[in-house]
Amino acid sequence: MDTATVETVQPCPECGAEIRRDSRFPSWCAACDWNVDPEPSEEKKGRLARARLALTRRHSERLLAELSAGGTLRARRDASAVLAFTVALIVHAVTLAVTASGIWFVVRGWGGWGMVPGAFLLALGWSLRPRFGRLPKDTPMLRRADAPELFALVDEVAHVAGTRSVDTIVVNDWINAGVGSYGVRGRRLLVLGLPLWEILSPQQRIALLGHEMGHYVNGDTRHGLVVGTAYRSLITWHYYFESGEHDPLDEAATLQLIVDLLYVVPRLLVLGVLTLLDRLSMRASQRAEYLADRVAAQAGSTQAALEWMDRLLVSNSAAVTLGREVNRTALNGPRGKQQTDAWAAGLWERLAADLASVPEHERERLRRVGALRAHSVDSTHPPTHLRHACLMIGEPAPPTVITDEERERRIAGELADARTKVARQILQDGY
Repeated sequence: MDTATVETVQPCPECGAEIRRDSRFPSWCAACDWNVDPEPSEEKKGRLARARLALTRRHSERLLAELSAGGTLRARRDASAVLAFTVALIVHAVTLAVTASGIWFVVRGWGGWGMVPGAFLLALGWSLRPRFGRLPKDTPMLRRADAPELFALVDEVAHVAGTRSVDTIVVNDWINAGVGSYGVRGRRLLVLGLPLWEILSPQQRIALLGHEMGHYVNGDTRHGLVVGTAYRSLITWHYYFESGEHDPLDEAATLQLIVDLLYVVPRLLVLGVLTLLDRLSMRASQRAEYLADRVAAQAGSTQAALEWMDRLLVSNSAAVTLGREVNRTALNGPRGKQQTDAWAAGLWERLAADLASVPEHERERLRRVGALRAHSVDSTHPPTHLRHACLMIGEPAPPTVITDEERERRIAGELADARTKVARQILQDGY
């Protein structure tokens, strides 16, 4: 590490308890929580984001309370899911009506002024159309022939989840992972963020894969074809009606203000439908995350799933480490391809070593801060501390899928080229 680690012992200024301090991290007291959260939390911007976050917490807490009281956790379509599906169909019907109106104007006004509104409505309908997922560009992509051992591992985890495996694996610079679909035939895609993959143990990686495969069987209507595409269409509508910034010295400010006033009603209408769709699909979304965590525990073990979630709490530390590596590369000046590749090859080992050196008392501080701030991966995930609590209900699950050093070595070999490419991209483009 760049900075020497200095550990000291001091009394807590609040309660006098002994504090072990690491110079790299904030001092805090485990006995009374003095200075446990010294940095102000970042506020979520936007009314919609804040409302969604509050809704997420409320549904997550209710689901956890039901489970703690002996309730069951299973994928199902309740009345809210059916209503969300209905609202989504209405949104798509509006898109279809806009497109049909555009065609009508073009046909009736061919060669005349009717072509203008017709072309506008057709362009609008095209921008709002339901979109099938696409494969990302300019990032390493693996097929079965490229990584048979990695795909075999994913296949085993998918079998535990009770679903079919993926068709393509994309490797990128996320400190996260994800699944999706692409193309008209709905082929399956797994996205592995190397900064997360490289700081996990083999069993934690299996738990991560279990969580992602669990999303294919957990009944999450929000990410389904009908509701998911309707949600994206509404986001596009909201963007179109969003008010612009007004500069008093700008001659066009008055015109912009008039346009914004005209947009007030449709903007509020779109916001209302978005909020409604959020409310109707949020409970299913939270249940889906808890279910995916259960699959993570079944595949890799409850302990591995809990440890994998702890790694999410130190994701900021991983980002800081990667940023420091980028700065170090920039300070050392231009490098040849051979030098860059050599430096990139060691990036993941340096990242893993940095994260492994985070002491337990700092990890515990991050857990407490996560509970205080209701830390979550994003606004659609339950707070991490509630996910922890959910996994702790009942007997701990043993691992179903187990790997070994030889298999890990083969998987590392299959990922070697992707590791170098992603590391080089991080060092050259920044993080």
